[in-house]
Amino acid sequence: MSRARLLVATLLVALIAAFVAFDLAQYLRIDTIKSQQAALDAQYRGHPIVTAGAFFLVYVAVTAASIPGATLLTLAAGAIFGLGWGALIVSFAASIGATLAFLASRFLFRDAIQSRFGARLAAINAGVAREGAFYLFALRLVPVFPFFVINLLMGLSSMRTVTYYWVSQLGMLAGTLVYVNAGTQLAQIDSLRGLASPALLGSFALLGVFPLIAKKIVNELSARKVYAAWASRKPKTFERNLVVIGAGSAGLVSAYIAAAVKAKVTLIEKHRMGGDCLNTGCVPSKALIRSARILAQASRAHEYGFRSITAEFDFAEVMQRVRRVVAEVEPHDSVERYTALGVDCVQGEAKIVSPWEVEVALADGGTRRITTRSIIIAAGAQPFVPPIPGIDQVECLTSDTVWNLRELPGRMLVLGGGPIGCELAQCFARFGSKVSQVEMAPRLMVREDPDVSAQVMERFRAEGVDVLVGHKALRFAVEAGEKVLYADNDGREVRIPFDALLCAVGRVANTTGYGLEELGIPVTKGRTVEVNEYMQTRYPNIYACGDVAGPYQFTHTAAHTAWYAAVNALFGAFRRFRADFSVIPWATFTEPEVARVGLNESEAKEKAVAYEATVYCLDELDRAIADGEAHGFVKVLTVPGSDRILGATIVGENAGELIIEFIAAMRHGIGLNKVLGTIHIYPTLVEANKYAAGGWKRAQVTTGQMDFLEAFQAWGRGAAGLGSVLGRAPKLFSDRRRAYPNAS
Repeated sequence: MSRARLLVATLLVALIAAFVAFDLAQYLRIDTIKSQQAALDAQYRGHPIVTAGAFFLVYVAVTAASIPGATLLTLAAGAIFGLGWGALIVSFAASIGATLAFLASRFLFRDAIQSRFGARLAAINAGVAREGAFYLFALRLVPVFPFFVINLLMGLSSMRTVTYYWVSQLGMLAGTLVYVNAGTQLAQIDSLRGLASPALLGSFALLGVFPLIAKKIVNELSARKVYAAWASRKPKTFERNLVVIGAGSAGLVSAYIAAAVKAKVTLIEKHRMGGDCLNTGCVPSKALIRSARILAQASRAHEYGFRSITAEFDFAEVMQRVRRVVAEVEPHDSVERYTALGVDCVQGEAKIVSPWEVEVALADGGTRRITTRSIIIAAGAQPFVPPIPGIDQVECLTSDTVWNLRELPGRMLVLGGGPIGCELAQCFARFGSKVSQVEMAPRLMVREDPDVSAQVMERFRAEGVDVLVGHKALRFAVEAGEKVLYADNDGREVRIPFDALLCAVGRVANTTGYGLEELGIPVTKGRTVEVNEYMQTRYPNIYACGDVAGPYQFTHTAAHTAWYAAVNALFGAFRRFRADFSVIPWATFTEPEVARVGLNESEAKEKAVAYEATVYCLDELDRAIADGEAHGFVKVLTVPGSDRILGATIVGENAGELIIEFIAAMRHGIGLNKVLGTIHIYPTLVEANKYAAGGWKRAQVTTGQMDFLEAFQAWGRGAAGLGSVLGRAPKLFSDRRRAYPNAS
């Protein structure tokens, strides 16, 4: 602790100690104040400024030191100074004292609390920055918590001091007036219980409604300001309850929910129903991965007791099979299905022309304008092609266009080491392409832990993928008819020839061409549509969800955010729901498969979150051994000393399926003790989760406890051992810390 902090802490302790030692509390009792009322009144009449000043300083000191008695002093102010001057003195003294307590708490404790619990407090700090003034006002107006508690806790937050002062000044004014007015009638009050009358409590209850009304008024005024330029365009009636722009995963879910609750909904799509997931993403990629895996398993025939297995294939036929799979899934997302559900499906290009109107350029050349109460933007995202010099000289395939290939490239260059790049790099290598995968980061799949990346990279290299991590693309060129990438590897220029380029460096939200600019709807630094926790844009009736809004670009999170957008758009006048991103899982369908939910070790360290890691290796699992897939691991992060799960990562066969147990556990607050106590079928891969829970359980037992058990069992057999039990008892706690090497 610094000298300044030590000095402040010493002063506060001394002030409180003096209050206790000299029994100053006796002067803050109602009977004392009543008995001295005449003398105080005479003192005030004789020396008004001195009396008021002394009272002011005492009030500030009491509130700044968080000493009980502010309520009695407020009553005394009414009795001595009357309603007007009493309220004025108390209002400023209370606000200044509260602010001093706020600053003392911040000065003494905030740095230590933030450094230890910074990650956990990030959401609270964000909420304080966004709506802290409103909630402080509500707490001041309705004293649900003692004011000194509010002062201390708010000091730990990121609220500005000036904001804290003026909100406190305003928020406490109503209560100050009530208590000072009661103090003017001090002679009629026998105890503080007299203040807890039904009438007084009722008045505070009515005050409690005021913050809600105030927030409603503020929201209404903000909305009017946003809509001011469009007021003349608002229809008196609407054709639709909801118009959804984009028929990908988010748009389909939004339209489905609206139709299910009998709302009139129009779904507009300019390309193909199903969006990226059906046509160019999840479905075709998994179909291709399946075909590639069959080839990979055939090449491992000797591991399964076969001399050899041959597989003849034509790449064009493989790609045709991918199209067949898409065609088989297509009816689930078709116009026919959604029309039957009650959705008005429109083929065309949408543009928002006012907050309540969408104009559609129809496929047949005509136009249609639709009025609607609410709009949901679900425009999705598209592959990002970086502006690398020369990239326009070579044909650049993306995850959207790679499905048009009918001839297998001899040499495939994959630019990017994320999930899409990794999945497709392994696929093309298994079909026989010589694949070079270029990633500027020091490893593939940088969002995962290093040990996860290491397993994937080891497998890739074993299958012939030339993994070039730490390589930054500099420029493309065509030399003597050969396509070439020049990359920088630690200052050394590397020449990489290729026949086909697949760019998989990420995806960017579709935020242009449908009216955002004209309406002034902002986008974030990450180029997604800016939304609040209810998935609303700056216009309260226009929502965005899915890849276009983020923060995650997965099909399942698109559907997740679509639920909030649709329900809030249709029922927000009665109740709104904040989007919950607390338990978000994902998987990368390489081999080995990688799946994760919650924190991994890299994130926990980055955010300074204390954790305990338990790892179970799948080479010990019977079913994995029998299947010839005894590789990978289950890693679970838990709160030190607790079975509460912070996150889980699984690398291995069917990891995307195995992770479900941990997703459910985190979502519903189930700890590892209950996972361990759940019967898992033998022999299955999912037993790995139970064994990981068992590993965690064993780690909770210290060596001292094991010594005790050993000695106790020896005593049970009649052997000499009871003495050693007592002799080693201190070790039961001395080595407890060993079980939590990552705790802070």
